[in-house]
Amino acid sequence: LVKNHLDVLKKVNLFALAIYGLIVFPKVLGHIEVAVVDFFEKLRQGINPVPTILAETFISLNNCRKKGEGRFIGYTQLLNVWIFSHFWKVEHTSFHMFSKTFAPLETHVEKDWPKDVTEQHWVSVFQNLRTEDITWRAHWIRPSVLLYKCGNQDSVPLLGLWGGVGYAPLMVQRQFAL
Repeated sequence: LVKNHLDVLKKVNLFALAIYGLIVFPKVLGHIEVAVVDFFEKLRQGINPVPTILAETFISLNNCRKKGEGRFIGYTQLLNVWIFSHFWKVEHTSFHMFSKTFAPLETHVEKDWPKDVTEQHWVSVFQNLRTEDITWRAHWIRPSVLLYKCGNQDSVPLLGLWGGVGYAPLMVQRQFAL
């Protein structure tokens, strides 16, 4: 459908919608939900997708934690980048954060990460994590003003496509070493 479409702009939009529907928000395998189509239309109007992607990631992680099992339904590649950028101490070059051409995701893809890691290895990694094993603030994040409170509430609500979650300020403060 996408490959054979005559209109190049529509071809690009269909491809982008497929990425959002099948990779970023994979609710039902092989299908794109109506909520994703609505969200995609809002993206074309200029909204920032980051809070929604974070909300859906947190909601899915919370659901897995509460049930003690289950399938993570979310952007697994994003979670992978976050885990590798926070749980493994690697040599960082701090000047990257001031470079306009630095792309953290491209750098992540180019690194030689461990291959064929078993599920048992991941279980062991998470069970044995210590505070000193975790980098609370990724080296490439630029220092900026943080939203860590909403009105009188001690959390920031993040609204996803299928629900919402509160992002706690203490987690933000620790992550950004404040």
